[in-house]
Amino acid sequence: MRRRIVIDTDPGIDDAVAILLALAAPEELDVLGIIAVAGNLPLILTERNARRVCELAGRADVPVYAGCSRPLLRPLATAEHVHGETARDRLLLPEPTMARRPQHGVDFLIETLRSEEAGTITLCALGPLTNIAMALVKTPEIAERIGELVVMGGACFELGNVTPAAEFNIHVDPHAAAIVLDSGIPITMIPLDVTHQVLTAPRRLTALRALGNRCGSAVAALLASFEKKRRASFGSRGRALHDPCVIARLLRPALFGGREVNVAIETQSPLTLGMTVVDWWGVTGRKANVRLMNTVDASGFYDLLTERLARLP
Repeated sequence: MRRRIVIDTDPGIDDAVAILLALAAPEELDVLGIIAVAGNLPLILTERNARRVCELAGRADVPVYAGCSRPLLRPLATAEHVHGETARDRLLLPEPTMARRPQHGVDFLIETLRSEEAGTITLCALGPLTNIAMALVKTPEIAERIGELVVMGGACFELGNVTPAAEFNIHVDPHAAAIVLDSGIPITMIPLDVTHQVLTAPRRLTALRALGNRCGSAVAALLASFEKKRRASFGSRGRALHDPCVIARLLRPALFGGREVNVAIETQSPLTLGMTVVDWWGVTGRKANVRLMNTVDASGFYDLLTERLARLP
């Protein structure tokens, strides 16, 4: 039986790869819709990029919606220095011809969860959690209708990548993250502890180029650009491929390992705003609210990615 999913995303280079991976598994994943959120880039760009990726995959039938254009309480802070296009790489993906759907993404999410059988929808959160938090604030009863929420975000022992304490997706909208983690939804979190093990490498890009299809070539070019920008900021370590881990976790759960823990979000301190405070050893006595992943078979992940992308145009 296919898992029915809604993807909430802020594409973004690695988000684009995650969407392609989901669309490359139609016998396992039924993508009901894609909701864009402001995060890596402003909303006008993230929703456009979602449509570009769908068309690249030959899936203009997948509905794309625009969600929230800013965090709940804070100004938007983007990562355009990493995910923004330059004149040189603008043509890596063509401009979209498919239209975005007119309905607001938050309303689409609420409507979908209300209309489908409870527990049958999985949410895949690849960006800040603003849209999902807004849906929960607007219609709290949808929390019990969500089968699972798989989140790329946070960190445990790896600490932060946008501040010394905080991971980007959570830091952009920590108040939204706090609402979501306190909602009682079954949550699987894939933090930097996992994604920093899934690094680009020349041999992996070569394997993607060798697929000979447009999606393989586009992903190889996107990741080469991604890695170049990352190295300019962070040195010689390869680029972590964060967001596709969410989709890989759905397709191949055995690639990942972790444990049930309590995770709280820091929303007050200017030094640690957006930190995911993980009670890894159970010292607080707080009830577990997250299945936190901390290990991954990186080679198996890239084998899965390459094999699935080969199925696309």
